[in-house]
Formats: sequence, structure tokens, C-alpha cells
Amino acid sequence: MPVLTDLVRLHTDLDEADLAHLHALLADWQVLADLSFADLVLWLPDRAGTGFWAAGQMRPTTGPTAYVEDVVGSFVALADHPMLAAAWRDGRLVRDGDPEWRQEVPVRVEAVPVRRGGRVVGVVTRDTNLLGVRTPSRLELTYLQTAGELTQMIAAGSFPARGQRSDHADSPRVGDGFVRVDAAGRVVYASPNALSVYRRLGLSGDLAGLVLPEVTRDLVPALRRPDEEILSAVLGGRAPADTEVGTDAVSLIVRSVPLRPAGERIGALVLLRDVTELRRRDRELVTKDATIREIHHRVKNNLQTVAALLRLQARRARLPEAREPLEEAVRRVGSIAIVHETLSRAVTEDVDFDEVADRLARMVIDVGAAGERVEVRRSGDFGVLPSETATTLAMVLTELLQNAVEHGYPDGRGGRVTVGTTRSDATLRVAVVDDGRGLPAGFDASAQGSLGLSIVRTLVTTELRGTLDLGPGGSGAGTRVELVVPLT
Repeated sequence: MPVLTDLVRLHTDLDEADLAHLHALLADWQVLADLSFADLVLWLPDRAGTGFWAAGQMRPTTGPTAYVEDVVGSFVALADHPMLAAAWRDGRLVRDGDPEWRQEVPVRVEAVPVRRGGRVVGVVTRDTNLLGVRTPSRLELTYLQTAGELTQMIAAGSFPARGQRSDHADSPRVGDGFVRVDAAGRVVYASPNALSVYRRLGLSGDLAGLVLPEVTRDLVPALRRPDEEILSAVLGGRAPADTEVGTDAVSLIVRSVPLRPAGERIGALVLLRDVTELRRRDRELVTKDATIREIHHRVKNNLQTVAALLRLQARRARLPEAREPLEEAVRRVGSIAIVHETLSRAVTEDVDFDEVADRLARMVIDVGAAGERVEVRRSGDFGVLPSETATTLAMVLTELLQNAVEHGYPDGRGGRVTVGTTRSDATLRVAVVDDGRGLPAGFDASAQGSLGLSIVRTLVTTELRGTLDLGPGGSGAGTRVELVVPLT
């Protein structure tokens, strides 16, 4: 399905400011669809002037849809939809007296011009499935009255107002709690859901006739509500904004949409949502994340303790045959500790492996006998990896770097080891290349090799589900070890 930006740039002459206004409208028009009990379709004029393109569509959650199929991306000629042409040409709301019949469904259509800066940049149609219409209650009448005022504001270019879109991902919808206040902030009507929300705050009576900022101030402790200016502006319906209020037991998001159908504010639509359970889950997640980071921190400390004990034992060993395996174990434990240290600082369970790789290279250089003569460089990015992959890859990379530094330069000369990475959506390719003495004649990686190489082969093929290739360097000198790891 094409998106708004593509349709605007392909088929219309609208500029970036027009596009931004349309994006703001589409971001907020679920409220209008629910209040109208109607589908909304945004139509944009073709640059050739021959018709309109459907650039957006919203179905109501409060009533049946008038469209079985999506219409975004479709085109209608001027002659086939005279209401669109009239609303666009005259800049006025156009209502059809008789309903349209769509697959045996009567649909009432209203065309609303979308104005920005004195220009009509599009048309929104409100399509109401009349099979869902029944004798309206006071709730439905108030919804429809508010929807009518919002459509007048769209036609006048005052909806959506700048900054009106909620910053909360859990912004309230019409069905969560609907309150209509007058210009003084006094409640004219409150839906049953809105009344239930305030009952949970501690209200014992009805909301109708009460000044919403004042009753909220009485129910909400000072520490759990915003400053007085924000509280009065949002709950009094004077500012297009939202805020969060509550008690120790209840949390609410409150959003205000001032109503100015004729230019002067006559009141506001105030939406409420009880987010108590969401905030409880947020607190649980924060606690869980902090606990996981603390666990990684403690694992890192324990591994460093193990590494220190192994290092102490290696220093006491008199025979090289006993000292070298202990030193190798120190490096292997240290590589895992680095991953856990990175995870202890991370917000998620993913690891920025570039940092890990650089620290592993420094560790190998610092403890290796040839470290002062050999330079390790990284080319390319590993990117972010899951913790399980990062831990295994850290051990593999440590072994490969250690083998390159230790066995590639035994004669005292210096050199360079390069860690090259190439990453796609599906795979990570890592090549460790040195310019050392290379592999001995007749070397068979499948039949021989050190313990480190055996560990690498096992980890790559079983844990990482990847492949390992060992051979001479690109220029014929040195050694190249390449592994390919699937990421999906």
C-alpha cells in the first residue's frame, strides 16, 4: 500500500509544509472517525487537475465501516465524485442529501475541505454506514456535535493545531473516557467511562456541572499532578496538550482538544485514559532491567575473580607447559567477562560488538608476548548483536587474534593483524588476516591444530551455526581465517 509521502510527491503539487500538515491530520484523525461513527478518507488533487487520489483512510472503532476494502492509492475522476470537486473548488463542507449504495449498504457522505494557510490542500470525506445508525443517545449526540465542530475546524485550517498531537504512545482514545467542557472548564457531559475513571480517583458524585481542573486538584495529591498552569490549561480545555495525573493507586493520561469551530473557543474535548496497569508494568520492566544489568555486573566480577586466580596460578607454575594453558584460560574467561561488562551497561540484551572487539584486541596485545610488535586493526562494523551471539563470537575472536599474534610472528619481527567485517541483513562475515609467517607446509585444518583452533571450530559450527575457512593470506603471505555467521 502506498504511503502519504509517496502519493504526494508522485501525483500532486503540494509542498513540504502541506505534507507536514497532512501528516499531523492523519496522526490525529482517529478521534474524528470515532466521534463521527464514520470512515474518513483523505483525497488529494492530482497535479493534472483531472481527479483525486486517496492518500489516507481511517475506520471508526465506534461503529461499522463503510468500506470493505482499503481505498488508499485509488484514483477517482472529477466527474465521478462531484462532492469532492465542489468541496475542493469552493472550500466549503458539502453534504449529500441522499445516501450512496455500496454493495447493498447505504452510506451517507460528507466532503470536508482541508485548509492550510488559506489554501485548500485536500478533502476529507466522512462516510457513515447507515445500517449502524440507531436512535442516538446523549453520548452519541455529544460525539456527533463534537465531530461536527472538529470538521468545521479542519475546513477553517485550525485543526490539528500545532503541537496538538499527543507525545504519549498510549494517548487516550474517545472510548477510553470522553468529557466535554465549556469555555470556563465546567463539565457539560462526561461519558460513563470517563465517570468511572474519576470514580477510581475518589469522586463520589457526578462530574456534570463541576469545574474539571478544580475537582481534579481536590482528588490528586500535589506531588502527583503537574504544575498549576499545565493542570488548568489541559483540564480546562485552554491548550492543545496532554499531561499525566493520578494518585498512588491510579494513573491517568488527560488530553485536551480545544474547540474553535467559528474561531473563538467555545470549550474543549477532554479525553481520559486509565494507564494504571501500564505504569505498573513499566515499573516492573524497569526493575527487571535493573536486575538483569546487576546480574551481568556480578557475573563479570565473578569471571574477573576466576581470571585473577588463574593468573596467580600461572605465575606460580614453573614449567612453561603448565603456565601456557593457564594463561590461555585467563584470556578465554576475560573475553566472556568483557561481554558481560558491556551488557551490565546496556539498556537491552543486545551488545554493540564493535566496542567488545576493540577491547578484545587490546587485551590480546597487552598479554601476548608479541604484543608490542604487532598491531591489530579493525575494518568494518560488527554492529549490534544478541547477547548469546556476542558471547560466543567474543571467545572465537579472542582465539583467532591470539593465534595470529602468537603463531604468526615467532621470530621477533612485527606485523599487522586486520579484523575485517562485512554485514548484511542475513549474515555477518568476519575475516582475521595477518601478514606473519603463514601456515606450515601440508597443514590440514580438519586433521590438526591447537586446542584454540578446535574450540573455534566447535563454537562456530555448533553455537553460531556458521562456517569456518582457514587458508593463506590474500597476497600469499600470512594467514586468513574467515567465518560466516547467519543472523536470522
